[in-house]
Amino acid sequence: MTTTAVPADELPLRERKKLRTRRALVDAALELFTERGFEATTLDDLCAAVEVSKRTFFRNFGSKEDVALTPAQDMWATFLDELERCEPGAGRPVIALAQDCLLVAVARMTDDGWARQVRLGERLAARIPSVGAYGLHFCERTTREALAILRRRFDLGGADDLRARLVLDMLIAAWHAALESWTSMPGEPGAADLAECLREAFAAIPGCLTLTAAPKDGPGAP
Repeated sequence: MTTTAVPADELPLRERKKLRTRRALVDAALELFTERGFEATTLDDLCAAVEVSKRTFFRNFGSKEDVALTPAQDMWATFLDELERCEPGAGRPVIALAQDCLLVAVARMTDDGWARQVRLGERLAARIPSVGAYGLHFCERTTREALAILRRRFDLGGADDLRARLVLDMLIAAWHAALESWTSMPGEPGAADLAECLREAFAAIPGCLTLTAAPKDGPGAP
């Protein structure tokens, strides 16, 4: 998985060709997985649809699961890039910094069809165990990479200080809650709709820390 902050039209010709091939593979994969089924679509089918070799496929992706979740993975790679470059500001909470970086990453996903591809990938992850497991592994790896960036760039206490890790865990939880809300929207919600769902999820975080468990009244109550 690779992404770049350089606009595609400013890349050297060879890099632009590689990027077009990569995008074509993602496009074809998600369409074939959706139409024929994930298991029923072979690598031969996918490579034939784009007229590339398996060697070319494996220069870009590690597996069918990898290519299925690439659109969301590209967004998280952009999030890590933002985390590397952001300035914390005096007294700014780390969670606010991380939230802003994630919103910027979503805003940078300007390719046509990105939002639809993310939805298709999420549906595959919900139905196909291997895709779901790959997504969980990627999520944990990204969390570790983000934590390493934060600890390298900022003074966040010692290695045994759990707060930075918990900040990222809350960020990921908010992402999944926003993603669920977004994918259940009617029609074809776009990246702006996803950003709004994220803001709503972020806004709920302080309240969830003080949510109390009051007994229920009515039928079934003790």
